[in-house]
Amino acid sequence: MTEGSISKKIILFALPIFLGNLFQQLYNVVDSLVVGNILGKEALAAVSSTGSLIFLIIGFIGGIFVGAGVIISRYFGAKNEERVSVAVHTTIAFGLIAGIFITFIGVVFSPLFLKLMETPDDVFNDAVTYLRIYFAGGIGIVMYNACMGIFQAVGDSKHPLYYLITAAITNTVLDILFVAVLDFGIGGAAIATTISQFLSAILGFVKLTKVDDVHKLYIRKIKIDSKMLTSLLKMGFPTGVQNSVIAFANVIVQSSINQFGSVAMAGSGSYTKLEGFAFLPITSFSVALTTFIGQNLGAKKYDRARQGARFGIIAGMSLAEAIGLLIWIFAPALIGIFNSDPEVIEAGVLRSRVTSLFFFLLALSHCLAGILRGAGKTKIPMYVMLISWCVIRITYITIMVKIIPDIRVVFWAYPLTWSISSIAFIIYYKKANWLEA
Repeated sequence: MTEGSISKKIILFALPIFLGNLFQQLYNVVDSLVVGNILGKEALAAVSSTGSLIFLIIGFIGGIFVGAGVIISRYFGAKNEERVSVAVHTTIAFGLIAGIFITFIGVVFSPLFLKLMETPDDVFNDAVTYLRIYFAGGIGIVMYNACMGIFQAVGDSKHPLYYLITAAITNTVLDILFVAVLDFGIGGAAIATTISQFLSAILGFVKLTKVDDVHKLYIRKIKIDSKMLTSLLKMGFPTGVQNSVIAFANVIVQSSINQFGSVAMAGSGSYTKLEGFAFLPITSFSVALTTFIGQNLGAKKYDRARQGARFGIIAGMSLAEAIGLLIWIFAPALIGIFNSDPEVIEAGVLRSRVTSLFFFLLALSHCLAGILRGAGKTKIPMYVMLISWCVIRITYITIMVKIIPDIRVVFWAYPLTWSISSIAFIIYYKKANWLEA
C-alpha cells in the first residue's frame, strides 16, 4: 500500500472486501428469505429483531480487532517484523479468550436482552431460540474477525473474500436443508449460520499457519504479550466502544419499532437487509483507508496518505449513494422478496423512502472515521459517534415519538444523526492535523 498508483492500490484492496461483505450480506439475507417465505412474518420479525443486539455484543470485540489491525499495519509499513509477529500472536490469543466470553454472555443472557428490548410475545420465543444458537458459535464469529483483521492489516483482502464465499455457499445450502427440507424451524437458520461462521474461522486460522511471511501464525507462540495487548486495547477500545454505542442506540431504535408491532418489525427488518448492501462500499473503503493510512504513516509517506484519503472519501460516497438511489426506486419489489404481505411491504418501503437517499452522509462519516483510525486517532470517531449516533439519536426518539407517535419519526433519526456526525467530522478533518499520530 506504500508504493504504486494510489487509486489502484485502494480499489484493488477494497474490491475483495466489497465482494466479501457482499457474500456475507447475501448469507444474512438468505436467512431472512428462507425464514420469511417458509416460516412466515412472525419468524421473520424474530430474526429481524436480533440484528441490533447481535452487533451490540459482537461490535465491541470487532472494534478491538480494528485497533489490532492499525497496530499491525503500522509495524508492517515500518518493516518491523518482530513486532508484527508479537501483535499477530497476541491478537489470536485475545480472540480465543474473547470468543469464550461472547459465547457465555450471548447464550445465558439472550432472554434478558430481548425482554429489555420489549420484544413482542408473539415473536419472543423464536427470537430467543435464534439468538442462543447464534451465540453458541461465538468463538467462530470472533476468531474469523481476528484472522480477517490480520490479513487486512498486511494488505491481504483476498483470503477473507475466499472464506466468506465458502461460508455464504455453505449457509445457503444448509438454510434450505435445515428449514425447508428438514423442518428445523427458526433454529435451523441459526444452526446454518453458526456452522458457516465456524468454517470461515477455521479456514482463516489454518491459512495464517501456512503463510510464508511476517504474519505467519505459530501455534506454540499463541500467547498474550502484556505490553502489546495494552497497545492493542488502547488503539481498539475506542472503536469497540463506538461500535457498541451505535449498536446500543440501534437497540433503542429497534425497541421503538417493536412498539408498532410485528408487521412493522418485519418490514423494517427486511429493509435493513437491503440497507446492508449500501454499507458494502462504505465498509470496504473505510477499512481500505484505515490500512492505507496506517501503512503510509508507518512509512512516513504523508502526502501519499492525504491523496489516498481524498480518493477514498469520494469513491465511498459515490458508490453508497448510487446503491441508495436504486433501493429508493425499487423498494416495493425488493421488500416483497422477503415477504409478500402488503402491510410488511408498506412498512419496509416507508423506511427506505426516508433513509436511502442519505447514504452519502453515512459513507462520509465512516470514511473519515476510517482515516482517523489509520492515523491512530481512534478516540475522535468514538466521541463523534457516541454523541451524534447515541446520545442525540436516543434523545430525539424518546422525545419526538411521544409528541408524534408515528414510525416515520423513528426512521428520520438516522439521516438526521448522519448529518450531525458528518459535519463534526468535516470540521475536525479540516482544522486538525490528523497526520500527527
